[in-house]
Amino acid sequence: MIYRWRVVPGLEAQFEAGWRRGTERIAAEFGGWGSRLHNEGGGVYIAYAQWPDEATYSRAMESRMHHSDDEARSMYREAIVPGSFETLASGAVVADLLELKRA
Repeated sequence: MIYRWRVVPGLEAQFEAGWRRGTERIAAEFGGWGSRLHNEGGGVYIAYAQWPDEATYSRAMESRMHHSDDEARSMYREAIVPGSFETLASGAVVADLLELKRA
């Protein structure tokens, strides 16, 4: 899954913190494998999320990924320009060459 958002100017840190907390809860509660968030500049963010399989993702979407961290959800949603969230791509992983490396 690849997503894009436009963030309200001045709320970038709030968005990033809410996104991080929400992503951690989604992984813990729904079995997602995590995500990477990229700042394109100009208030635009892109994220890539990975799931173990379509069934796990579908179960999460049935609840609209309503995880247990309401504060994180509020931080994230309040920082997004209304109507700017979009899913850019979705589909089955056919090759995965990313390696988790920490600096």
